[in-house]
Amino acid sequence: MPPEWARHERTWMEFPPECITFGDDTEGELGRSRQAWAAVVNAIARFEPVSLICKIGDAQAARALVDPSVSIHETALDECWFRDSGPTFVTHPDGRLGAVHWRFNGWGQQAFSRWDDEQHVGGYAAGLAGAELFESAMVNEGGGIHVDGDGTVMITRTVQLDPDRNPGWDADDVETELRARLGVHKVLWLPRGLTKDYQRFGTRGHIDIVAAFVRPGVVVAHSQPDPTHPDHEVSRENIALLRSFTDARDRSLEVIEIEAPTVTHTDNGIVDWSYINHYVCNGAVILCAFDDTRDDDAVATLSRLYAGREVVLVDARTIFEAGGGIHCITQQQPAV
Repeated sequence: MPPEWARHERTWMEFPPECITFGDDTEGELGRSRQAWAAVVNAIARFEPVSLICKIGDAQAARALVDPSVSIHETALDECWFRDSGPTFVTHPDGRLGAVHWRFNGWGQQAFSRWDDEQHVGGYAAGLAGAELFESAMVNEGGGIHVDGDGTVMITRTVQLDPDRNPGWDADDVETELRARLGVHKVLWLPRGLTKDYQRFGTRGHIDIVAAFVRPGVVVAHSQPDPTHPDHEVSRENIALLRSFTDARDRSLEVIEIEAPTVTHTDNGIVDWSYINHYVCNGAVILCAFDDTRDDDAVATLSRLYAGREVVLVDARTIFEAGGGIHCITQQQPAV
């Protein structure tokens, strides 16, 4: 699996359908969510091609919101978090494109999700991309893994060893499958994700809101400086562990902390707003914005780390209300 910052052929996303998470009111929550997803689509479309998968019958609604350059495809689906249900694209040294099709079961058979159709969307996208399909026996989501492109992957225990995802699997089983499917040599385990991620609409601890490689040997990590927020201790533990790790090339990780937004609560309780959940595309970084004083600090840090790329802020609060961020709704197809 190439790193996210490698050259892309295109980005894949889904368009929010009527479902438990968003309801069916196109003038209400569903409509707001579609506008939020479309804002991400249109930001990426400035820099690279975007393919948008819609539920059958939703193409017209999507076309009204997205840039004319965006390719729209219709199929049966249940969700719109394409990082998780979509394929993980991989490449061969001879130039072939592959796609790992993980099993998808609604983030561990959660009550808010349906996956009768969604479990097949990854294979559908792989076919459209012309990729060789590799079926995995492991339940996994793209938000549960983060690679450096140099032999290392980061994951969390509460996701990969979730008995509602992979009953009977142990750490060795997970590592063996990740090595086989991603071409990695070393697996770095963090114990858990952020607190809100274990509540309704959560993933039970995805890594892509906690830590992300920005280049081999260098990781950005979520830091919650407010001691009254439960993620204060979670982030301290994760950062300390990351600093103790070495990667597949035996480098000690350089860990750069990015502080969470100043807002810690909304009417819906604690938040897990995070700048770690950004998306790297050709020539740009699409960064979650929260209308917060720390937005500009995150822009400055990521502009330095991704020198030569434009950092584009897109309001992600509506996306986070539904359980994820910008990284969670995007999936890169690497150029081959």
